Amino acid sequence: MSESAPPLPVTWRPRVTTVIAYGLAAVMVIGSILMAVGLPEQFKLPDRLGMVAFGVAVACVLHLLGRLRVRADETGITVVNALRVHRFEWAEVLDVTMAEGDPWPKLDLADGNSLGAMGIQSTERERSRRAVAQLTALIRERGEAPDRP
Repeated sequence: MSESAPPLPVTWRPRVTTVIAYGLAAVMVIGSILMAVGLPEQFKLPDRLGMVAFGVAVACVLHLLGRLRVRADETGITVVNALRVHRFEWAEVLDVTMAEGDPWPKLDLADGNSLGAMGIQSTERERSRRAVAQLTALIRERGEAPDRP
C-alpha cells in the first residue's frame, strides 16, 4: 500500500488498547474504593487504605499500557513504549517493518539496533497498515534511507 506522508506533527496510538487499559484502570480504582467503603467494621482504616492503594497501583500499571504512542514531528520520531520513551532524529531511523504475525512494527536504526514501536498495534489491522505506510513515507521523505525497489 503506497501512502503519502501525513502532515506533521502526527501521533499514532492504539484505540483498543488505550480504551481497555484506561477503562480497566477506572474500574479498579472505583471498585477498590467501593470495596474499602463496604468492608465490615472489623477492617480498620489501614486495611481500607491498603485496598484503595492496591487499586491505584493496578491503575498505574494499566496506565503504562494506555500511554503507548508513536509521534512524528519536524525533528524526528518519539516512541513511547510501556516502560521507556525513545527519541530519534530522522537520520537515525532507516526503516520501519511489520512482518505478518508481529504484534507491532520495528524501527530499524542507524546504529544497527531495532526497536519495537508498541504505539502501533497489529490487532488494529487496517489502522496499523496505514500507520506503518505513513511512517515509512515520512522516513523516506525526511530520513536518509534509500528508496526500496
